[in-house]
Amino acid sequence: MFSASSASAAPSGTTGAPPGRGIRRPVAALLISGLVAAAALVGAGPAAADDPGRHHGGAAAVLDGLKTFDSAVLRVEGKDGAPDRTQELPAGLFEMTVDGGGKLKTYCIDLHNPTQDQARYLETPWAETSLSTNRDAGKIRWILQHSYPQVDDLAALAEAAGTGPLTERTAAAGTQVAIWRYSDDADVSASDKQAEKLADWLHRNARNTKEPRASLTLEPAAVSGRAGERLGPVTVRTAADQVSVSPPVDAAASGVKVTDEKGAPVTAAADGDRLYFAVPKDTADGTASLTAQATTSVPVGRALVGTGRTQTQILAGSSESTVSARAGATWTEQGAAPALTARKNCAAGGVDITAANRGDAPFTFELAGTEHTIAAGATRTVTVPVAEDQAYDFTITGPGFARTFTGVLDCATSGSVLERAGAGDAGNDIGTQSAQQSVPATTGSTTSGPAVDLAATGGSSATPMLAAVAIGLLVVGGGAVFLLRRKAPHANGE
Repeated sequence: MFSASSASAAPSGTTGAPPGRGIRRPVAALLISGLVAAAALVGAGPAAADDPGRHHGGAAAVLDGLKTFDSAVLRVEGKDGAPDRTQELPAGLFEMTVDGGGKLKTYCIDLHNPTQDQARYLETPWAETSLSTNRDAGKIRWILQHSYPQVDDLAALAEAAGTGPLTERTAAAGTQVAIWRYSDDADVSASDKQAEKLADWLHRNARNTKEPRASLTLEPAAVSGRAGERLGPVTVRTAADQVSVSPPVDAAASGVKVTDEKGAPVTAAADGDRLYFAVPKDTADGTASLTAQATTSVPVGRALVGTGRTQTQILAGSSESTVSARAGATWTEQGAAPALTARKNCAAGGVDITAANRGDAPFTFELAGTEHTIAAGATRTVTVPVAEDQAYDFTITGPGFARTFTGVLDCATSGSVLERAGAGDAGNDIGTQSAQQSVPATTGSTTSGPAVDLAATGGSSATPMLAAVAIGLLVVGGGAVFLLRRKAPHANGE
């Protein structure tokens, strides 16, 4: 099995939105907001921090590059009488460095998108990726569990698959090829004969298995209520033996504590434990958050999605790694008391914004010209339609807080829905995309693999495509950048 020593744990930088972020945007600024979102999409890269509201918990990591690989051949059927086209590309294992310590090994499940240099990745539920609508997603996990590097006895793997001798390179290539056949429905084969036999065996024998649980999450990620009460519960979900729990950073001054259901202070927890925010009576309306952190192996089959536009990955192996999650609380003296969360919904083609109102008055906000009201004591989810590859930026204000949710909807495996610049030009060997954009790019030095030139397929290769997306967003006037704001109960026609 894959293993590596982990560095000393440190808090991950993947946290929720700070209170007060995101002032109300006038409608007249919509076009400018669209330009800003488009520019953010083009500029999203290695230096970008994890956006608030995007990480539901687990590992956060930086891509180190394609490390163990061999070659494969992708075939694309010609259209309108044109001949079939082929493209040679590398196939194998990537590696990532986890924030706070640890290493991950991953395979690509997004063949037609390039990677970005030092791209940041977040552990993500399948529902927020292309796997959400892929009936064969469970077969991909079966392949991961029954091949390299989970099966690191290559002689035994070769005997089981009837391939003949395998190396780390050919085992990785054969595994990646089998995964692409299910993740991208790709007509792809390994160049090496033994690797191709492995790919065929894995593809033929794969069976659907369940999505693995997250390495660490807090459910729900937001709670609300009245000062003087314990707000919660927030339930810990993890495979780790123990989780450290950190109280709000201003706990000493505010008096807000993290407790169990009996009111005893909590600094450590385990799977299934329930946590509460104890807010002193007469505390001014406000917010607080707690952070949970653990060291554990991330389960094989967890998806990893970039914070910018980069190739989606799936976990093949993990060392002991630092994982973290955050939950927030909102309280008011009277009136509405909303708790807000957001998740991508790939099946519905949008972002689900869930509001739970634990106050004694309705909570009303406006979204894309439509007013939504959450009754006292009720919970409601509103799905905001967002186009594939489009940036979104939602801000909801309430009593004593503002929550902002940003990101890019990346649910398809075929890259941007926009036409690629240069499609059909001479030398474009795979039809809808340039050859350089198609290969899963290395973002660092390789440790083993064929003598192929991958330098041109790294971070800069996606720039033309992202520029096209940015122009498209600008043309539609920032169509995916919506204004959300809490409306006063007496407001009319704002």
